[in-house]
Amino acid sequence: MRPRAGRRQVLMPFLLCLFSGALPDEIRYSIPEELAKNTVVGNLAKDLGLRVRDLPARKLRVSGEKEYFTVNPESGDLLVCDRIDREQICGEKPLCVLDFDVVAEKPLNIFHVAVIVQDINDNIPLFKQSSTDLKIRESSQPGTPFPLDSALDSDAGPNSLQRYHLNDNEYFDLSEKQTPDGRKYPELILKHSLDREEQNFHQLILMAVDGGDPPQSSTTQIRIQVTDANDNPPVFSQDAYRVSLREDVPPGTSVVRVIATDQDEGVNAEITYSFHNMDEQVVHFFNLDERSGEIMTKDYLDFEVANTYTLSIEAKDPGDLAAHCSIQVDILDENDCAPEIIVTSVFTPLPEDSPRGTVIALIKTRDRDSGENGEVYCRVFGNAEFILKSFLKNYYKLVTDGALDREQIPEYNITIMATDRGKPPLSSSTSITLHIADVNDNFPVFHQSAYVVHVAENNLPGAPIAQVSAADPDLGPSGQVSYSILASDLEPLALSSYVSVSAQSGVVFAQRAFDHEQLRAFELTLQARDQGSPPLSANVSLRVLVDDRNDNAPRVLYPALGPDGSALFDMVPRAAQPGYLVTKVVAVDADSGHNAWLSYHVLQASEPGLFSLGLRTGEVRTARVLGDREASRQRLLVAVRDGGQPPLSATATLLLVFADSLQAALPDLSDRPASSDPQAELQFYLVVALALISVLFLLGVILAIALRLRRSSSPAAWGCFQPGLSSKSGPGVPPNYSEGTLPHSYNLCIASQSAKAEFSFLNVTRESAPTQDLLCEDASWVPSTNHGDTGVPFNSETILKVSFTYFNYFHFGF
Repeated sequence: MRPRAGRRQVLMPFLLCLFSGALPDEIRYSIPEELAKNTVVGNLAKDLGLRVRDLPARKLRVSGEKEYFTVNPESGDLLVCDRIDREQICGEKPLCVLDFDVVAEKPLNIFHVAVIVQDINDNIPLFKQSSTDLKIRESSQPGTPFPLDSALDSDAGPNSLQRYHLNDNEYFDLSEKQTPDGRKYPELILKHSLDREEQNFHQLILMAVDGGDPPQSSTTQIRIQVTDANDNPPVFSQDAYRVSLREDVPPGTSVVRVIATDQDEGVNAEITYSFHNMDEQVVHFFNLDERSGEIMTKDYLDFEVANTYTLSIEAKDPGDLAAHCSIQVDILDENDCAPEIIVTSVFTPLPEDSPRGTVIALIKTRDRDSGENGEVYCRVFGNAEFILKSFLKNYYKLVTDGALDREQIPEYNITIMATDRGKPPLSSSTSITLHIADVNDNFPVFHQSAYVVHVAENNLPGAPIAQVSAADPDLGPSGQVSYSILASDLEPLALSSYVSVSAQSGVVFAQRAFDHEQLRAFELTLQARDQGSPPLSANVSLRVLVDDRNDNAPRVLYPALGPDGSALFDMVPRAAQPGYLVTKVVAVDADSGHNAWLSYHVLQASEPGLFSLGLRTGEVRTARVLGDREASRQRLLVAVRDGGQPPLSATATLLLVFADSLQAALPDLSDRPASSDPQAELQFYLVVALALISVLFLLGVILAIALRLRRSSSPAAWGCFQPGLSSKSGPGVPPNYSEGTLPHSYNLCIASQSAKAEFSFLNVTRESAPTQDLLCEDASWVPSTNHGDTGVPFNSETILKVSFTYFNYFHFGF
């Protein structure tokens, strides 16, 4: 249990309701000083009309220059948190009040609380000295007063010094006097005449008692020396003086000059002035010339420290006869104190979305001057976004007067200037640093309003194809952006198989290889979303154009192949003029652009120069007039190339027949050989060429052997090989070998024995081979029967007459 203030008295837990349930304007408590720490002063939450369950959200707290109190956040009790010494805080002021503010948030309310600190009797009245020496002449008359030093008690009210007591004696009595500022001091009153010869020394006990319960007291000794007669004491020209002095006078300024006279003569008339029964703080500011009685300032005066001083002056002659007077010095206030600015609370950081009128700070002003010199007004210097509103005496609220934007200005240095109304006015300023807290008030912004990217087809799956980027000027999670695909013109099920996007970087990846011929373009809607609460997002379109690559060869649409795979024919009139449109090669390419730009070229033609081919159109036209000797059937091998790099191509075979009608073209078509594949034709030509080479090689070998045998044998034996013995063309050449034949005749003489061995496959008889068809019909070719040189029997009758006729007919069929 926290201790409760035993003498606490709530003076004013009343509610000053302004309008419609307004909260109290001020709450007052009264407590004794020197309470223990954590002592409960009062239930502040209840007195303010706040519910206990709302205290955590309201954040009830004390705001003051020096915090002597705190608020329990759970119960709302106002607790003592520091030592409260009334004498240290308020000094000699009769009323000691501690003023502070209590701040509650959500909504913001400021309550003024005043705690009156009651004095307790914790100080004893004390005399400055433990003993006081007096000299009183024996001729003093009964009733003469003798002022004594007063005792000092720091307590106030009933606990302060209340009375003095003097011990019982025959000659002196005690009287109490009061200074203009309210202090009590004692005076000795002479009751009977003194006789130095009878008793020259007296000792008294003076007691000072306060009004506490129980009362406290202290004593001092008064030692009185009775002196011989000194008839006349000093006398002041007036018993009391009152002067006014400006607080800004420099040290050494004359305040007043007191004058005392003594009717004695000689040494007894010499007067010495001194301060009597003075506080040490007063002596610190004033100086007294003991000979002239002039009082001067010793230090700078301050109206705010003390606005009046009471000086007690004693004039004494050499016979210790004294007179007393008092001087009241009133200090006049000057505008020498600049206003003070006390920032009691600063609500920072402030959210940037705070509405106009949001309280930023609580400001208190104070000027220790009085009157107009102490009247202060405040203003904000140089910041149009903020204004000051006065709501209590010397209190201001610094509030917003416009919208805040952390992204433009993240921090404000607000200068508050306070000026008093003195002449000349004094001013002071202070700066408040206000940090603006970020809220998620900015949407992500893409660097481009729309994105267009080109991707070549046949791309690698998983490769990046584009990157989108968005910026969010907010801080923390509110500025962290993630990316996603929101929509697409692709089918929803197919979208994930085409593209994906990195949530962190915004890089768009291809999930598959694109085909320009199947998908030329598609559009994505990408979303950038921050991590704020609530999150904000922005969308942007990304159009992906699939660029073409030359991955498709041209395809020939016309001429088309027949059902059996053979090429169809086109008929050309024999009377066609040059430039006559024979046919047109039609081809397409699935690619686009240059890759689909086709050109037509003749690879092979039966009659070069007979036809022309359009490079870009593919039109086949006659290049010249057709002659009678032109073959009735023509063949063109056309290549179709695209414009890609490298180019791709296709071939088409054109079969052209020269005829004026279909009936005339039929004979040429009936014996038309079946079209063969170009690869097969190439193989055929290779085989024929290889066979010809072999035959020529064989003939070369035979001829070499024959020449060898001729050199080694008799010339007569080989007469048939002589050039003159060769048969002549004419009757020996058949007449039907005229067009399209190449006749070759050879004369060969073979022995009968060898004929059987080497040419057994030839059975030639005279019946089957007429004489006119055989070579060597002329008998002149028969060699001589003299074969002695060779030693080889030779019978002319056994010589066979053989004629080989070779016909090499090359026919290019269609």
